[in-house]
Amino acid sequence: MSTTKVTFRRAALARRLALPAAEVAQRSQQLCEQLFQYFPVAQWRWLHLFLPLARRNEPDTWPIIHRIWTEKLPVRLAAPVVQADGISLRHYELTPATPLQSSRWGIPEPAAIADTEVPTIAFDAVLVPLLAVDRAGHRIGYGGGFYDRFLAQCRPDTQFIGLNVLDEPPVAAIPDVLPTDVPLTACITPGGVWRF
Repeated sequence: MSTTKVTFRRAALARRLALPAAEVAQRSQQLCEQLFQYFPVAQWRWLHLFLPLARRNEPDTWPIIHRIWTEKLPVRLAAPVVQADGISLRHYELTPATPLQSSRWGIPEPAAIADTEVPTIAFDAVLVPLLAVDRAGHRIGYGGGFYDRFLAQCRPDTQFIGLNVLDEPPVAAIPDVLPTDVPLTACITPGGVWRF
C-alpha cells in the first residue's frame, strides 16, 4: 500500500503530540534563533506569522514576535484570521497593543479591525506551520488548504518559510501533491535550515 498524505499527517502529528511542553518550548526557541541567524528579518517590511495552537504542540512563534518588538526592528507583523466561510484567511497587523481573541478552533487571532487589515501582496516573508516537508519544498499541513490558497495570492518574491518543531530532515517526496500546493522557499527545524 502506498503512503498517502493522510498517513504522513497522522504519523507526524503523533510524533509532535508526544513531545513534552518543555521540549516544544526549547525547540521553538531554537527555531527563533535559526530564523534570525539565517534570514534578513530586519530587512523585511512585513512578516506574516501564525499564532500557535499550544494543545497541538505547534511551534511557538511568540519568541520571534517578542524579539522583534524588544529589539524594535522595523519589520511589521501580521497574523491570519479565519473567515466565516471556514476556508479563507484575512490578515491583520499584530502589535503589542493588538487585542487577541480565540477562534472557534481555539487559535489566537488578532482582532479583525478594518484599518489594520494587511493585503497579501504586502508580505516579504510568511512563516508557515507544517507537519512534514519534502525535498522539493512541498509541505503537509492539517489538510484544510488555508495556506496554499493564501500563499498563491502572495507576491512571486515572497519567501515562504516553514517552521517545524520535529527535528527531521525533508522526506524524499510527499505523495499526492496537488497542482494547487504551493512549495516553500525554506524550512527551519531546531537542527538546521533547509532551502528549496
